[in-house]
Amino acid sequence: MHYDLILKNGTCIFPWGQEKTNIGVKAGKIYSLSTKNEDEATHLLNVEHCFVLPGLIDCHVHFREPGNALVESIETGTRAAALGGLTGVLDMPNTTPPITTMEMIQWKQKRALETSWVNYGFYVGATHNNIQELARLETQMGVCGVKVYAGSSTGDLMVEDDPSIEAIMLSSRRRVYFHAEDEYRLRERKKLFCVGMPYENHPLWRDEECAFLATRRIVALAKKTGRPAHILHTTTQEELEWLEHYKAIATIEVLVNHLTQIAPECYQHLKGMAVMNPPIRDKRHYNAAWAAVQNGVVDILSSDHAPHDPTAKTKPWLCCPSGMPGVQTIVPLMLNHVNENKISLSRLVDLMAANPARLYRVPTKGRIQVGYDADFTVVDMNKTRTITNDWIVSPAGWTPYDQKKVKGWPVATIVKGSIVMQDDAIIGQPHGQLIQFEA
Repeated sequence: MHYDLILKNGTCIFPWGQEKTNIGVKAGKIYSLSTKNEDEATHLLNVEHCFVLPGLIDCHVHFREPGNALVESIETGTRAAALGGLTGVLDMPNTTPPITTMEMIQWKQKRALETSWVNYGFYVGATHNNIQELARLETQMGVCGVKVYAGSSTGDLMVEDDPSIEAIMLSSRRRVYFHAEDEYRLRERKKLFCVGMPYENHPLWRDEECAFLATRRIVALAKKTGRPAHILHTTTQEELEWLEHYKAIATIEVLVNHLTQIAPECYQHLKGMAVMNPPIRDKRHYNAAWAAVQNGVVDILSSDHAPHDPTAKTKPWLCCPSGMPGVQTIVPLMLNHVNENKISLSRLVDLMAANPARLYRVPTKGRIQVGYDADFTVVDMNKTRTITNDWIVSPAGWTPYDQKKVKGWPVATIVKGSIVMQDDAIIGQPHGQLIQFEA
């Protein structure tokens, strides 16, 4: 039999365990998990000594387009994703202008189809003015769900009050995705701090109760409306232990940053480069995040890739923007954690492939199975590398993990049967694929 692509001699991560086999791909789909020696292919990729994972997805990125393509565009962001071993991304709506209308959704669809290197989806932002339109907007091609900024946003995108959040949950059809920080507490506590204070004050201003209070409010509204909620970038021990009891109505995302960095050391070392929202917290919360990952409480692992011009990040605290790049480094960092025995490859696949496909309702992704999309992340668990700023392709040009040595590296990214990255080289031209989410 002739295939478009055969992946030969790889150790595949299946739901039932690891198995060495050959994968045959036709027309962008997985056609066989047991190709024969006599079978032929237009492209043959020998992945002996490597692991073949279902295509990994970063469910939380900010690509800054429209608005600031000089910091990041869909093209550069998805190029970074492919170099980092990701086959898909979900992009946030807080651009300039924001993705809150049908006009902007159509703009985003067109731009992604023209420039994306990987599978691409994006959120529609909830506002006080588009609540009645959300049920229609969230079912457009490529839209993965509704994002609500309950705190820490500006202008029209922030929806901080319970009546409006409840109306959003009643209007939408799918799971609703939340930045959970209590805006009222943020405003009140900001009076305690001033510009130029040490960066270590960031988690003191945006304290544990700021996050936990917002999460409690959101889960209460989810229970009231029957609309499931997803708490993005959960950071506190209090939230993680409390949310264990509400898994029927609330799912949980944790970021690689909160599994890799610890306060106050990160602020002392990185200064403004470590500032993000919700903040990097101390060892107690770091340990709680790992415990929640290891015991199955956490559903999704993401990067919250949010690049800024590095000169802006050197400004004094309260003036420097929040966020750091991460889409290109999340897979190498997590593979290093696998080699440190903090997490298994199977659990990583659960967090970055199977669960994203399940929660965001993409039935043909998330596992290696005949009939599923031929999306693969191929990794060499013995490859040792040093992450450096000059490897980063984002126009922002920096990473908080510069000079970090890691063991485990993505060596190929395959999207719908096409090899997009192999051995640190991007191959071909971008041929964007919008992800189709079930209504």
